[in-house]
Amino acid sequence: MLYRRYNEYIKQKYNARIKKICIDAGFTCPNRDGTCGVGGCIFCGERGAGDHIDITSHSIREHVERYLRYTRRVDGFIAYFQSFTNTYAPVDVLRERYDAALFDKRIVALAIATRPDCVSEDVAQLIQSYKSRVDVWAELGLQTSNDNTARLINRGYDTGAFENACNILKKYDIPIVVHIMIGLPGESDNELKNTVDYINHFDMQGIKIHNTYVMKNTRLEELYLNGEYTPITMDKYTDSVIYVLTHISPEIVIHRLTGDCPPDKLTAPDRNLRKEDIISEITRKMEERKVFQGCYYTKK
Repeated sequence: MLYRRYNEYIKQKYNARIKKICIDAGFTCPNRDGTCGVGGCIFCGERGAGDHIDITSHSIREHVERYLRYTRRVDGFIAYFQSFTNTYAPVDVLRERYDAALFDKRIVALAIATRPDCVSEDVAQLIQSYKSRVDVWAELGLQTSNDNTARLINRGYDTGAFENACNILKKYDIPIVVHIMIGLPGESDNELKNTVDYINHFDMQGIKIHNTYVMKNTRLEELYLNGEYTPITMDKYTDSVIYVLTHISPEIVIHRLTGDCPPDKLTAPDRNLRKEDIISEITRKMEERKVFQGCYYTKK
């Protein structure tokens, strides 16, 4: 096994066919509403990570109901709160919106994407309260361990916030999936190495690896069009992914190897539209080099 694939992990865990329901729950983000910044991260589109989510339904429940009604040959579902910061509201509001998605016994897990600076004791206690009903995990957007890059991309928090969030989630035994990005402006191989070393200090259960692509109507697009940012090549990207895979713990589940962007919202690079080609090239190189997940991992 070259790496611990998410799909295989889910099949083994549930011994069933499980599909993810991506949910836009109407949240915003503290670096959009002025709490810690405005405009969001420079790579982030108008709908956060939810540009592909159908929002024609009038409520979370209606969205999930429609998904359950029209999805065939599936045994169970994961309610994935994806768009923007899904812990950025009072606990009562969070509970109401999570509950709206968990009304059917076929929902087997609750996954919550959020920012580290929006994880508190109260939030963690709420998430933990669902563990008696469904599996849960939290997804934290780190992107990079370099605080200088974080300021450049307008992330809005430093690594101290990430460490604090990890400590809180670990206290309540909530699994963590970390998001990192490859090819951010100004980052070199050394920054990627430092990010990998950094996350190896924490007890992560999963990782999502994203390529930095340029979306229309973003600050990153302005930098790209002005010649101030150039996406890395596919060869460089696949080599970088392999570095991450070979240097992280073999126990971490690999949730994704590249990001998705709707074709009509993509400015560059064109390879982002060829997700399967990227994954195939990563597999080919790993087989050719006879490497596998964690082969160079050193426990911190």
